[in-house]
Amino acid sequence: MDNVKKIENGSRFGSLLKIAKGSIISIVISLILLLITALILTYTNVSENIIPSAVIVISALSILIGSILSSMNIRKNGLLNGALVGLIYMLVIYLISSIAITGFGINTKTIIMLVASIIAGVIGGIIGVNIHK
Repeated sequence: MDNVKKIENGSRFGSLLKIAKGSIISIVISLILLLITALILTYTNVSENIIPSAVIVISALSILIGSILSSMNIRKNGLLNGALVGLIYMLVIYLISSIAITGFGINTKTIIMLVASIIAGVIGGIIGVNIHK
């Protein structure tokens, strides 16, 4: 267990591990918030027209939180680390979507989502680096 802490605290591999953890946290938060959104849509009169906007907001918020947490632990290069969290998040979502949805492709909404994800990651990275434990 001590060897894992040593790796996490001082190496590039440790930084990549923290970025991966931040991406996983982002995906888990997204899944929880999307489930809540689905329940709201199912049991209320809220219009389904909010789905595209809700997905973008939920993704950006999730990435923001994940990149804050990962950059807070790395304590340097917040811009890069946060952007990587956003990029990894989008790659995972893209891979899952391309497997699950027939005819899935890159369109304007995909590009907007990618840009929003990277921007949210960068902002979260900046915030995370500047938070003092």
